[in-house]
Amino acid sequence: MEPNAKGLGFVTLPTISTPKDIVSLLASVIAARLLLRTFYTTILYPELFTPLKHIPTPAGRSLGKGTTAPSQKSHAARLRYWSKTVPNNGLIRYYLPGNQERVLVTSPKALAEILVAHPTDFTKPKATRERLWYITGRGLLLAEGEEHKIQRKSLVPAFSFRHVKDLYPVFWSKARELTDSLEKEIKKAPAKATRATLDIIGVAGMNHDFDALHDPDNLLNRQYRRLRQEPSWIEVLCSFVTSLLSPKDASIVSQLPTSRKREVKEASDYIRSVCRSIIQEKREKSESDQTTSEVDIIAVALKSGVFTDANLVDQMMTFLAAGHGTTSHALQWAVHVLCKHGQIQTRLRQEVRDNLPSITDSESTISATELDRLPYLHAFCNELLRFYPPVPITVREALHDMTVAGQRIPKGTTFTIAPGVTNLDEQLWGPDAGKFDPERWMQKGCANTGGVQNHLGFLTFLHGPRSCIGATFARSELACLVAALVGRFRLELEDPNKEVEPTQRGIGAAPVDGVRTRLEVVDGW
Repeated sequence: MEPNAKGLGFVTLPTISTPKDIVSLLASVIAARLLLRTFYTTILYPELFTPLKHIPTPAGRSLGKGTTAPSQKSHAARLRYWSKTVPNNGLIRYYLPGNQERVLVTSPKALAEILVAHPTDFTKPKATRERLWYITGRGLLLAEGEEHKIQRKSLVPAFSFRHVKDLYPVFWSKARELTDSLEKEIKKAPAKATRATLDIIGVAGMNHDFDALHDPDNLLNRQYRRLRQEPSWIEVLCSFVTSLLSPKDASIVSQLPTSRKREVKEASDYIRSVCRSIIQEKREKSESDQTTSEVDIIAVALKSGVFTDANLVDQMMTFLAAGHGTTSHALQWAVHVLCKHGQIQTRLRQEVRDNLPSITDSESTISATELDRLPYLHAFCNELLRFYPPVPITVREALHDMTVAGQRIPKGTTFTIAPGVTNLDEQLWGPDAGKFDPERWMQKGCANTGGVQNHLGFLTFLHGPRSCIGATFARSELACLVAALVGRFRLELEDPNKEVEPTQRGIGAAPVDGVRTRLEVVDGW
């Protein structure tokens, strides 16, 4: 075609004649959109267009590192530093690498608005939900609105103290298996702690023993390890890039198949098949024998009549995802603290030995009543959960424009709710908030509060309709495991001078390399 005026011409478009040309063009368009979106998201938006400029923000920000804090290595440590040093009225704005904007919630008032007063106005960010969906399905962790209310109401009886107290013999039995195993192979203590908590979830959750302590390489355990593998740096990079895209583009990219997704799906499908078989067997048994006395969580949920088999599989996968790793992490932190504080370890061992039967007695078991007679054990576990919350950071996204702590907040704003910050807040816990001290739970009237000024100051299990339904289960399981370990062994760190740093593991935080410990059997119990 000829130009229609002097000096003017037409842009020549590339000839598209093959599928390869189409793919090349689409790739070019996507790359251009990504580049423009990245420029807007990382440069223009935080500098010129963010509606959150009025929220206090720490100084020091770069595109590659986000908002920085001097000498603070972990994310939770940086958040604690800002909460202390940035004057605020309940909210602090900060940035992750790539200038991803976040709002840290620091006051009980703001926390109450999000968690208690308006919980349905906030949800887990889409990226988080999609990542968990492959594992948990639509269980209690990801259900929203009316569906979540129905599920929670139906599951509450299974997690009530009246029911959990019947599971103490399970906890104690697995604690015995753990101590027996550690006597034979002490060097693998961190791995064995993880296997013990997996076995407990299996038996207490669906009356099925994964037998991870004795047979860690059976097919079910191998598949579960595949499910829990940490993402590669390439997957982390892809996740970061996806966060820069528009919701529509991000949704398309998130559906692309990757080797990790295939691996997760294969592992999840196998574990789900095991869960389905167990649930079907339970359903048939309950229909033929109305007097069945099974006390596991799924058996109790079955009796509610609310859940289909598919629902129950999702719930079991949710319990595995949310309940196994977190207790394992808490136990590792417990060992670390006991090693660092010899006087606490000695006092705790004496209380356990004075009140509980020996863990070496294969015929012995314990009841909730017996364990309740150990005030220092409960004080220790409460302080541990305060000081080292297994999930130190969680996030919520605003579903529409709203006001929080008197500040106007636009739809899509991501809030950081940080038990690892709130639990150590000096304004709530006093000037010694940063000190590990079980005695704060031993004071008159403080056995359940630790003396905190506001109940929202203890955020380990969150609050409101979306608080952790398994809090009683987790506390009881942890108390039994700690009692067994400290009652049987003297614990020391292999390298007392080595700093133990937390790292993200799944939805929780654990010591980077586990806790390298020397265990010595203490006779006389």
